[in-house]
Amino acid sequence: MICVALPSLAISTDQGQLTGRGLEGVYHAGRRVLSRCLVRVAGREPLAIRAWMTGADRARFVGTVRTSAQAGPDPDVVVERVRHADGTERITLHSSAPRPLRLPVEVALGADLAPLGAIAAGGAGPELPASVHALGLRWSGPGGGCSVTAEPPPADALASAGLLRWELEIPPGGSTTVELRVRPDAAGSGAARPVGRTAANPISAAEARGDDARVTALLRTGVEDLRALLIRDPAQPTDICLAAGAPWRCGLAPAEALAAARMALPLGTRLAAGTLRTLARTQLRRSGPQSGMIPGPRRDAGAHLPPACTGTEATLLFPALLAEARLWGMAEQETEELLPVAERCLDWLLRAVDGVYLPDPQPAGPARAETQAHAHRAACLGADLLDACGRPGGAALREWARTLRVAFRDEFWMEDRSGGRPAAARTPGGRLLPHLGAGAAHLLDTGLLGGGRYADGLLGKAQVEQLARLMGSPVWDSGWGLRSLGTKEAGYNPFGHRTGAVRFHETAVAVAGLAVAGHEKESAALLRGLLAAAEAFGYRLPEMCAGEQRTDASVPLAHPAACRPAATATAAGVLLLTALVGIRPDAPARTVTLRPLRGAPLGEIALTGLRVAAAPFSVRVNRLGLAMVEEAADGLQLGS
Repeated sequence: MICVALPSLAISTDQGQLTGRGLEGVYHAGRRVLSRCLVRVAGREPLAIRAWMTGADRARFVGTVRTSAQAGPDPDVVVERVRHADGTERITLHSSAPRPLRLPVEVALGADLAPLGAIAAGGAGPELPASVHALGLRWSGPGGGCSVTAEPPPADALASAGLLRWELEIPPGGSTTVELRVRPDAAGSGAARPVGRTAANPISAAEARGDDARVTALLRTGVEDLRALLIRDPAQPTDICLAAGAPWRCGLAPAEALAAARMALPLGTRLAAGTLRTLARTQLRRSGPQSGMIPGPRRDAGAHLPPACTGTEATLLFPALLAEARLWGMAEQETEELLPVAERCLDWLLRAVDGVYLPDPQPAGPARAETQAHAHRAACLGADLLDACGRPGGAALREWARTLRVAFRDEFWMEDRSGGRPAAARTPGGRLLPHLGAGAAHLLDTGLLGGGRYADGLLGKAQVEQLARLMGSPVWDSGWGLRSLGTKEAGYNPFGHRTGAVRFHETAVAVAGLAVAGHEKESAALLRGLLAAAEAFGYRLPEMCAGEQRTDASVPLAHPAACRPAATATAAGVLLLTALVGIRPDAPARTVTLRPLRGAPLGEIALTGLRVAAAPFSVRVNRLGLAMVEEAADGLQLGS
């Protein structure tokens, strides 16, 4: 159970006790400031009854204690613990005893101040010695220090044992509470207040309601988790973006941050603006083949392909996000300020193309289908953006995109008895790699243009129909989402990052792309599967789950290394619901077009608190699939 409000995390099992084993503990700015927090009442540990998340940043644990052997099998004290991401914990004892109780309560504390990376690798050291400090205990080490204070103050504090003690009196049927607060040293701790709790929070408080109650929980949890993952750019603290996920990736990952901000555009453009400004400062300006790139690390691509460069993906996502953010309502001044960065990304794209295709990694890597999809979208949306802003270069981008479409439809399609399929990649020598995986969903993600139109895709109409059929087959669709590699492919592993696991944001991209292409039956089937997975995970989707086939009695299995929450998986829930409603804005033209899925696969649904043209936007789709705008900016017209 992970409570998140970056830069703080609290990780525990459903037993509630922090034992210091594994990853358990309270973390701040990547360092474990509390590893152990064990509660004993009358010398006994509470018997755990139930635990659940009550928000992105807090969890509630309920246990019971029998304080008298003569009381029979029934417990007479309920111990309730509410733990927050920053380590604040309220421990409340509720008595049902018919007489007053005087109970000894002990809290055993420990801290090792170890970095998260060292703990994950099994390299954490022993706990540090404690000292009595103010109303609690304190620990110091080479990496800083931290303290725990208590209210009410403990009757006794034993530094040698890391122990705080109270003698608490509880009246019949009454309650009493102890509150613990973890305080890391301010110096070097990055002790900034979580962005999601400040006025700078850029995520709109959108809500969903409808015949299917799951949509309400999915959007509510998604908004909370996105806010919990917000971080500031140290170089410019007013600029806010998303961390990749907790607990493993609490920092900025350029490609994931851009992709998540793009999916979250219906919640406002402030997140997109902060993400774009943050990454603009990282753009390579020096002369050479990489000039204009947004740098990013390599990403494993499975056994069939060499690692991909996430910098390539980020560089292509930058102009696409800027173009679509403008259509959702980003201020023209912000667009103009970021436009030179997008132009340099697009210039790099045209320079990096080798013949027709964009290799990845540069300069002699294979031409991946997914990379060509990102590049084609960047060229189409970038050309539209340059034209709209009166800048040159749009014609060259459109001409290359047209050339790429013609070549791709011929040279990336592999015919077979089942109707054919797109190749995963093309080697520099022209050999096609046939491995079918969820990355092909990006071939359907063409990108939003002005007037509520979508750009042409890399595949022809018949090829898209065949791709839709493949996405509906059990070889590819696990019932929870699309596998990253089909079950009939060599090397398939249901837990493989890129060789069989379900990556939820790719399935959401497929749902949206199939809806735009008119394949609503397949889109609705994937939507239902993803929604079922979300329900099974308490609406906090992990980064990925095992690609094992869904059955009536099965549940999805989270990948042991998956972040949860993860920025892209969380934002995928937003994309899923807005694709269901089919919102296509053009804020500069003061229009918005609605293209909901026909047949209303989830019945009636209403979304409120979205943002279009920098104003609240609410829409409802009835059971007949007809959409109605219920709130919008003044002067915003419904497009045809």
